[in-house]
Amino acid sequence: MDKFSFLGNASIDWVEDQYEKYRKDANSIEPDWAHFFEGFEFARTNYESEELMCADVRNEFKVLNLIQGYRSRGHLFTQTNPVRERRQYKPTLALENFDLSESDLDSVFQAGEEVGIGPATLRDIIAHLKKVYCGSIGIEFSYIRHPERRRWLKDKIELDNLPKFDTREKRIIFNMLNRATSFEQFLQKKFVGQKRFSLEGGEALIPALHALIQRGSNYGVKEMVFGMAHRGRLNVLGNIFKKDFKNIFSEFEGKQYEYDIDGEEFDGDVKYHLGYSNTITAENGEPIHMTLCPNPSHLEAVDPIVEGMARAKIDNYLKDEKAILPILIHGDAAIAAQGVVYEIVQMAQLDGYRTGGTIHIVVNNQVGFTTNYLDGRSSTYCTDVAKTTLSPVFHVNGDDIEAVIQTMLVAFQYRQEFGRDVFIDLLCYRKYGHNEGDEPKFTQPKLYDLIANHPNPREIYIKQLLEEDVISQEGADGITEKFDSLLEAQYDASKEVPNVYLKHFLENTWKNMHPAKPHDFEKSPETGFNKEALLKLANAANTLPKDKVFFRKVNKLMKDRLKMIKEDTLDWALGEQLAFATLLDEGYDVRVSGQDVERGTFSHRHAVLKTENDEEEYLPLNHVSQSKGNFTIYNSLLSEYAVLGFDYGYAFASPQCLPIWEAQFGDFFNGAQIIVDQFITAAEDKWRTMNGLVMLLPHGYEGMGSEHSSGRMERFLQSCAEYNMQVCNTTTPANFFHLLRRQMHRNFRKPLIHFSPKKLLRYPKAVSKMDELANGRFMEVIDDTQAKVDEVDTVVFCSGKIYYEVLEEKENTESGSNMAIVRVEQLYPLPETQLDAIVAKYKNAKKHIWLQEEPQNMGAWAFMALNYRKVNLEVISRKPSASPASGSSKTAEIRQKRILTTLFENAKQPVKK
Repeated sequence: MDKFSFLGNASIDWVEDQYEKYRKDANSIEPDWAHFFEGFEFARTNYESEELMCADVRNEFKVLNLIQGYRSRGHLFTQTNPVRERRQYKPTLALENFDLSESDLDSVFQAGEEVGIGPATLRDIIAHLKKVYCGSIGIEFSYIRHPERRRWLKDKIELDNLPKFDTREKRIIFNMLNRATSFEQFLQKKFVGQKRFSLEGGEALIPALHALIQRGSNYGVKEMVFGMAHRGRLNVLGNIFKKDFKNIFSEFEGKQYEYDIDGEEFDGDVKYHLGYSNTITAENGEPIHMTLCPNPSHLEAVDPIVEGMARAKIDNYLKDEKAILPILIHGDAAIAAQGVVYEIVQMAQLDGYRTGGTIHIVVNNQVGFTTNYLDGRSSTYCTDVAKTTLSPVFHVNGDDIEAVIQTMLVAFQYRQEFGRDVFIDLLCYRKYGHNEGDEPKFTQPKLYDLIANHPNPREIYIKQLLEEDVISQEGADGITEKFDSLLEAQYDASKEVPNVYLKHFLENTWKNMHPAKPHDFEKSPETGFNKEALLKLANAANTLPKDKVFFRKVNKLMKDRLKMIKEDTLDWALGEQLAFATLLDEGYDVRVSGQDVERGTFSHRHAVLKTENDEEEYLPLNHVSQSKGNFTIYNSLLSEYAVLGFDYGYAFASPQCLPIWEAQFGDFFNGAQIIVDQFITAAEDKWRTMNGLVMLLPHGYEGMGSEHSSGRMERFLQSCAEYNMQVCNTTTPANFFHLLRRQMHRNFRKPLIHFSPKKLLRYPKAVSKMDELANGRFMEVIDDTQAKVDEVDTVVFCSGKIYYEVLEEKENTESGSNMAIVRVEQLYPLPETQLDAIVAKYKNAKKHIWLQEEPQNMGAWAFMALNYRKVNLEVISRKPSASPASGSSKTAEIRQKRILTTLFENAKQPVKK
């Protein structure tokens, strides 16, 4: 246990009792307490009387309680706010609250040893505590339950918390602070009123990040991945990432984006959303690769993307969490209010999502948009989410540059030492309103009176350096003039840039991939796999090791699968398993993540088996061959937003991995709608990026109620354009097998939205033969092989499981011979060539129907009606509805039957002229 970790709850009577026990038997109490009593040398011979001895013991512990008070509550009484008066908290750290008085100030107490200054007067002990706990840096850590971590922080704070920088380091700090300040002032002068989300007021961020990079390189960090919203982003890009200032200035001019594919138009994004990567050479000569993720205006949405990218880099090649550092730069209002922050904090130590700890930096402007902080949260601090996972929080005054850097370095050391998150609350202000065109005095007149008369951090630091004789005024002015000249030259150069070129922010990672062109979607590539090898993989993946004891139902499950393989009737789970196995055999990695994915929500996958006695995990797919690929699968926390974002970020950095996020039910992606809208559907058009994430959304109307019927394919289809993603709804294990393999067998990547079945997982007719996997390709459209072409006067297009229900109806009623039931397995990109061939084949058809089980205002109908006009499509579906489905299974059954009845009756009717 940590020495005296429970002093705050220890009564003096209890302490006296411990002391009495110590005197009788030193081994009868906790070792730390025994050491404490021994250290004070409370031997009877040193005291004039028993009464005096007890009084001294009591006073020592009053001082220890005071020390504990500073450790646990000192952060409430710091000088961390550069522009506002702090709120007042009770009780204070006044002497009388610890049963001490001014008469004790000059008494020497042994308790001084506890704070590292040895026996000292109470006056000196308090001075030391104020300096380390109540100055420009405040820290919250007393709630941490791990003694080793708490002790490390205590020692680091009380012995090494005060900034100690030499002359050379101070000049470097000034140089970076000057660059931050001059850059913002230059933009204000050249681009008056334009949005840039200035860092003014929080310029300390730039020298702090610079110091973090240097320290990180010395500690073996090879890469850093950043996520941040708008404020200060351009400054970070220019001064930390070394993006050419001329390109930043050129973006202010609103020039068109240059795109290098057949002159195709490219939408791009606003300048403060763009990502960037660069390799920086640290002062020690070591390269450090840095990535700033692109992000939308949805604050904090980028957080899980960063974590996913960092984890991918660890898995793919770094193999060491300490070699990469995720850094998330938050706003104070956003970190307090955006739920995804809580989700990523809860992911931080989970096996499938950990990244070795993240440094969270809050640029605390004390205003959210135009909302005062008192209206922006209920918690004391914006960073209180950190306490959920017992992460330490540093609060630091943004005007005290050296304190900010010292905090950053201590935080980094903590992260490297313990692999845990750490939060830095950088208290500062923003000079302008929400943006440079906003008038802040509308909502914060008093605050902005203070800000208007407040010197900026550079002015404050120059004054300090002049007093310390570190730099002269002439020297400081020379540094400023030199950088201003550089900016002016870059500004002039920016006028010669004809168009803005948007560099792929992960250019090296994707250098072997090429953006897709329309003809790439005309026909899927061959994705078959040698049948003999396929059989070998299938048997190996479903044969259990004899030296492990599994649950009897698991044994039966595997025997049933081996029987299916032998009888050549592969179900859905086998089709998926063999897609994974063959990709692994070819050297690709496969990662699956989501709620219940290891077993599968519908208990069909069983990718992770557990031994009966000790719950040892066994992953069959990692034992099927000497393949180069690695298979990982993780049951996620009950989150959609953060987990989908994480897996999307993982896919960003893993073009040679098949990354899959599976929703428990299709509609659960609702909780991650921001990731879908801002990243999955739009990222390539905004940021020139590729991503191969697969989303599996169980979809189908089986009377399970409104919540678990629809994966909302209409939302995805409405967002489809410019070949931005693929939307599929397959009906056979073989086609699903080829679809997953196709995802890796093309020289480009696109997100794949797959509406997975529920009913078809075990449906007797939804099976495939091994030859169908060994040969062929993904079929965008599956024709009706039973139809007699000359007799067909009605072509029914459909997608998903309703095909089998129509088939059943045909068989049961022995009708519908005039219909051809055509399955559209890929809805987007719409396979027009294949559909045209179907239409041409059934030349006698007078009717063309789109059949769906979803309500008419949902599903694929609107998309098909808008995008396939070669024929006059009619629709048969549920009537338009506000809710996706009925909560009554009986009503659902009636409605499903009604759709089929309507179809067959319609097919009998002559065509209206």
